[in-house]
Amino acid sequence: MKSLLLGVINWYQQKGGGQFFFSVDCNYDPSCSEYTKQAIAKYGAFKGPRLGLKRIKRCNGRDIVTKEYDPLL
Repeated sequence: MKSLLLGVINWYQQKGGGQFFFSVDCNYDPSCSEYTKQAIAKYGAFKGPRLGLKRIKRCNGRDIVTKEYDPLL
């Protein structure tokens, strides 16, 4: 399951991520998809996606001028 989730995120990133699919750029560094990928790699297929979804919920503003640095802890 973990490798499937990581594969989907890699595909999403290779296709262009938020810019391609939603015409928006992530407001965080690392991007929400990269953050989710790191969370899945570190915490597994159950907790990782939950952390990623929490991060995506916080990313509610349109494109901002400066990205906020918010690494996975």
